[in-house]
Amino acid sequence: MTTPPTVPNPIRQSGEFLEYLYGVAVRRALPLHNTTAFLPPPPSRESGGRTLVLGAGKAGGTMAQAVEALWPTDAPLSGLVVTRYHHTPPRPQGLAQRIEVVEAAHPVPDAAGLAAAQRILALTQGLTENDLVLCLISGGGSALLTLPGDGLTLEDKQRINKALLESGAAIDEMNCVRKHLSRIKGGRLAAACAPARVVTLTISDVPGDDPSVIASGPTVPDATTCTDALAILDRYRIEVPTAVRSALEAGALETPKPGDAVFAHHVVHMTATPQQSLEAAAEAARAAGVQAHILSDEIEGESREVGKVHAALARAVARRGQPFTRPCVILSGGETTVTVRPQPPGTPRGRGGRAGEFCLGLAQALQGQPGVWALAADTDGIDGVEDNAGARVAPDTLARAEAAGLRIAAHLDRNDAYGFFEPLGDLVVTGPTHTNVNDFRVLLIL
Repeated sequence: MTTPPTVPNPIRQSGEFLEYLYGVAVRRALPLHNTTAFLPPPPSRESGGRTLVLGAGKAGGTMAQAVEALWPTDAPLSGLVVTRYHHTPPRPQGLAQRIEVVEAAHPVPDAAGLAAAQRILALTQGLTENDLVLCLISGGGSALLTLPGDGLTLEDKQRINKALLESGAAIDEMNCVRKHLSRIKGGRLAAACAPARVVTLTISDVPGDDPSVIASGPTVPDATTCTDALAILDRYRIEVPTAVRSALEAGALETPKPGDAVFAHHVVHMTATPQQSLEAAAEAARAAGVQAHILSDEIEGESREVGKVHAALARAVARRGQPFTRPCVILSGGETTVTVRPQPPGTPRGRGGRAGEFCLGLAQALQGQPGVWALAADTDGIDGVEDNAGARVAPDTLARAEAAGLRIAAHLDRNDAYGFFEPLGDLVVTGPTHTNVNDFRVLLIL
């Protein structure tokens, strides 16, 4: 039995208290805690049906283990799930492996992800109406489950994906494009499973918890169109091969839509959401004697600008006790974006993700405000492509940075949050958490 973590004192151990709340939020989203109620019964022995597990995402390994642990030992179970490199959790002692887990690259796809998607699609061949397909979907699946559409190569997908990531496009915009340039996303995996029954278990990492956006919705209908995808490509000036552009213009790369008969007997269950994790953290804060306020689990926009807005609210609370009384924590989630700024030739490329950039914007706007501590981290444990989950901000952050010769404006100019917070010892490093309910941000005002 796991011993509950000791609760740090929010007054004397402010930074540790924020990391504790982050841990509470992550634990609330772990698959083993959230799967039992949503598992369907296995196909009856009389039907001769089998259960096939297919999946993709940063939580794929833990979702697969949860199903293995909870599925009847005498019921057949097999399948294939792809997760990010180094995101396969240690296997609990005595838990037999019945679902294969493979690893691939994220956020830019690679050949391993392509091979996994090809194998997953091949496993759908020969399914019958007596079979059950359990699809385990979590954030990150868009890159991990890569199967380029006609006229596209893996190199094309890598280039387009990288351009989308650096463009500042919102997650629903990115995934609209990804769905229309894929042979497996946007409901196409569900179509390939016909006539089997499909039950999708999904962990949300997107604002609004729309299952058609999570991992680009491989098993659910897609209401977006080829015209929408073209408009997004044009908006962010992203080039695609001429033949692919022509196919989009002709509507030849359309996805299965709501109302399509292929989804008639499909079921989708949301097993964990960002709001649930924020509420768990808020409850933990209140139990420690600190009032907690959740702004929203759907905050989007440029990370640095969202940081500035949070700073303005924190300063109002710290200075005037409005709109919240002190002490309190302010929580928010969602998925912010980072528009990577062009740099002069020869300038080292900045490092960091949206959580770190939020903290840069926040620290700059707080101006060393006494009594305010903050933490922002991705709940999967990885901020962008670095080895940290996010970063911390304290009242003395700017003073320590100045003493170390670090100019926060220069780091913002080159999107270099990692290079700013690493010398200060203020990176939050957790390693992979084996779940993913997106951004977690918490401010403590004393």
